[in-house]
Amino acid sequence: MILTDKKILESIEAREIVIEPFRRECLGTNSYDVHLGKYLGLYRDRVLDARKHNPIELIEIPEEGFVLQPGTLYLGVTEEYTETHATVPFLEGKSSVGRLGIDIHATAGKGDVGFSNHWTLEISCVQPVRVYVGMPIGQLIYFAVEGGIENYYNRKPNAKYNQRSDKPMESMMWKNFL
Repeated sequence: MILTDKKILESIEAREIVIEPFRRECLGTNSYDVHLGKYLGLYRDRVLDARKHNPIELIEIPEEGFVLQPGTLYLGVTEEYTETHATVPFLEGKSSVGRLGIDIHATAGKGDVGFSNHWTLEISCVQPVRVYVGMPIGQLIYFAVEGGIENYYNRKPNAKYNQRSDKPMESMMWKNFL
C-alpha cells in the first residue's frame, strides 16, 4: 500500500518519516519531491573494480549549472536528508527529468526501513543536458510494511551507507569481499 499525502503528513508528525528540509509545496498526492544537491561525484578511474575501493572526485555544481555527458556515471545527492522508521521508501525519477533523458538510479531505487541519510543518485543521460542545484530530480514514494521489524537499516553493524553525508557516496561493494 502506498501512503497518501495525508498519511505522509501524519507519519512526519509522528517522526516515522523525517524530511529535512520539509517544504509543504513538494508534497504530492502520494509522493514527496526531492531536489538535486550541490555535489556530483565522478569516479577517478574509467575502469571500476568491484573488489577494490573506487574513489570519486567531487564537483560542486556552479550557479550556471553543469552539463552531464552521455557515457559517464555521475553520483549525485539529494538536498533532502530523510529517515524512514515504519515504511519502505522508493525513489523514482520525475517524468520531467526522464523526458530530458536523465536516469537518476541504475538499480538502487528502494531504501530500507531505518534508512537515514541523503540519497545518492546514480545519474546517467542519453544526450548532453545541463542540470542545476535545487532542481526537482525525483520523488519519494512510501510503502507500508506488514509485520514487525527485526533489522532496521540504521542499526545494522555491517550497513555500508550509514554515515550521514550531504555528498554522494561511492560504491562500497568492495566491503563485501573483506
